[in-house]
Amino acid sequence: MTDQQPTHDAAAPDGPAGALPVVDVVIATRDRPELLQKALDAVWNQTYAGPIRCTVVFDQSEPRTELARSSENRSVTVVRNVRAPGLAGARNSGILAGEGELVAFCDDDDEWLPTKVEKQVAALAGSPALTAVTGIIVKYADRSVPRVPAPESMTLRQLVRNRVMEAHPSTVMVRREALLGPIGLVDEELPGSYGEDFDWIIRAAQAGTFAVVTEPLVQVLWGQSMFSQRWQTIIDSIDYSLGKHTVFHEDHQALGRLYGRRAFALAALGRRRDALGQTARTLRVNPKERRAYLAGAVALRLVSAERLMNIAHKRGHGI
Repeated sequence: MTDQQPTHDAAAPDGPAGALPVVDVVIATRDRPELLQKALDAVWNQTYAGPIRCTVVFDQSEPRTELARSSENRSVTVVRNVRAPGLAGARNSGILAGEGELVAFCDDDDEWLPTKVEKQVAALAGSPALTAVTGIIVKYADRSVPRVPAPESMTLRQLVRNRVMEAHPSTVMVRREALLGPIGLVDEELPGSYGEDFDWIIRAAQAGTFAVVTEPLVQVLWGQSMFSQRWQTIIDSIDYSLGKHTVFHEDHQALGRLYGRRAFALAALGRRRDALGQTARTLRVNPKERRAYLAGAVALRLVSAERLMNIAHKRGHGI
């Protein structure tokens, strides 16, 4: 990690630089040292003039204690995941290890642009919102695709219906009092921690509003997720979410989207009969749900799930 310090003063919504809120950054990781180092460098070199305290949580892997360091207004602390194994428990371990007024998340394979923290702190200072998000730059192979959420898309209805992938977990900053209060910690009961970010942001939308910085301020390495082809975990998580959140059952587009994703996962597993049955169920809920047709094509062996996933990733999307 470099020794570079912030090069200019951040906006000071709460007074002089010394009064700027402490921002706790949580990075959960497992055996990706090179990517982790890039993520840490990007956090350390933020232009924000206030304190940034980064907690790196090693989940089911040996902590690299040599990463720990500190300066006047930057620090890196290394801890183990002391809660449920997996991403959800690791995030919660990091949250509870800090005390800062604001909490931000960064995946270990993503990189923040230099002004990310500065602009989000300013956005929250001028808003009653509990949570702030920014846009992303999706990086896949040799392609980079910017995706920025529209403020009007950050409502419970739109999040449930469309997922709004632009509001990536690595863009999230939230007030600690809301995180430990009405929103709550990350759900450690989700199978394999799959979709923990979506579950959490739905609860954030139920608890309050979002401040949206309409710029792509995080580089996201697409298609590297450990979940990208863990199809049975995806199915189990969808079933869990459908049982937990009644809001999915109140909107046919939202329900059709989840049914379509479930059908695709079944098809990718080679469970042809189940996939075609789930495809038919999806189309009864929403005949316009494109994932149903993709799932049907995979189930009928017209195209592979991997090929469709690759096409989607190149466009900065998932399925």
